[in-house]
Amino acid sequence: MSVRTRDRLGGRAAVVGIGATEFSKNSGRSELRLAVEAVRAALDDAGLTPADVDGLVTFTMDTSPEITVAQACGMGELSFFSRVHYGGGAACATVQQAALAVATGVAEVVVCYRAFNERSGRRFGAGVRHREPSAEGAALGWALPFGLLTPASWVAMTAQRYLHAYGLTPEAFGHVAVVDRRYAATNPAAYFHGRPLTLDEHAASRWIVEPLRLLDCCQETDGGQAVVVTSLERARDLPRPPAVLAAAAQGAGRAQEQMTSFYRDDLTGLPEMGVVARQLWRTSGLGPADIDVGILYDHFTPFVLMQLEEFGFCGRGEAADFVAGERLPLNTHGGQLGEAYLHGMNGIAEAVRQLRGTAVNQVPGATRTLVTAGTGVPTSGLVLTADSR
Repeated sequence: MSVRTRDRLGGRAAVVGIGATEFSKNSGRSELRLAVEAVRAALDDAGLTPADVDGLVTFTMDTSPEITVAQACGMGELSFFSRVHYGGGAACATVQQAALAVATGVAEVVVCYRAFNERSGRRFGAGVRHREPSAEGAALGWALPFGLLTPASWVAMTAQRYLHAYGLTPEAFGHVAVVDRRYAATNPAAYFHGRPLTLDEHAASRWIVEPLRLLDCCQETDGGQAVVVTSLERARDLPRPPAVLAAAAQGAGRAQEQMTSFYRDDLTGLPEMGVVARQLWRTSGLGPADIDVGILYDHFTPFVLMQLEEFGFCGRGEAADFVAGERLPLNTHGGQLGEAYLHGMNGIAEAVRQLRGTAVNQVPGATRTLVTAGTGVPTSGLVLTADSR
């Protein structure tokens, strides 16, 4: 069964530094260099040095190992290093693992990072390629022979069922794309800076896999992003206002597969995100009405709608109207649809900026943010808050 009690991690760690490279379609440098640039930028932002770091956390599917990044950054000994599986689902879990290490005294300063040439090099959107035999591959084998070869095709199955169940049209997804691009248009760091989007333009974009159009799918990006985590006590002595970890959670649902969980009783939701939602609300003591900014993982627009419903911001089938009504500031950096696709790490950075009051699209008085990681896979989430001291 899922965890049913409030955990004790909330309030024991904070994000104190954020740093990124530029976001581009051709970085012109190695993934290791991107990682090092992002890590150093995050440490500079935190007022710390490589010598202060004793822990590193990253994702699997990453070509820059922790010990290599440590060496290239000029760090010393590490007492903690970790990798989290399931692609974008790992984003918030990297911060959770860093916080666990800090809270238990295993490490004092932990840097989480993600860096890749996901446009000019390998492209996750290209779908399944040669891989070693595995149980995960066996699960994919039930879908691949029928043409479900790419992430878009996997999501399209669930998206089609969602539209059918609630009597909606693909325009429902367009509201997410329009909101993201509106924020991206005013964000100089965003790839789509200066390029807002209309519903008509969304509807005119070409089909990728029905009911998903081109503008329902996130872009592919070269770049790096890093965040620095330490104890709340130490955070209060550093230059930047801390983003306090009020809650962190991971979640996998029943009959969970990686993007192809088609044998569940219901395909209109994201049960794994429901696991995360329950634990975040339980541990933080907050609920949907308390959140000032939502940074929801948006590799594909339909899953943003389902996340809003899993977290209880609105009823089932009501999320398109919720987004259209702008009832919650959503992906104020432009999201992965508008700013960059960094497997959700840039979303964590945006939540920190909102709490610091330094975001380009600042929400006045923002003190509580919700951040989620990749959907369709085992996933994770965070509630970050301003320091109440």
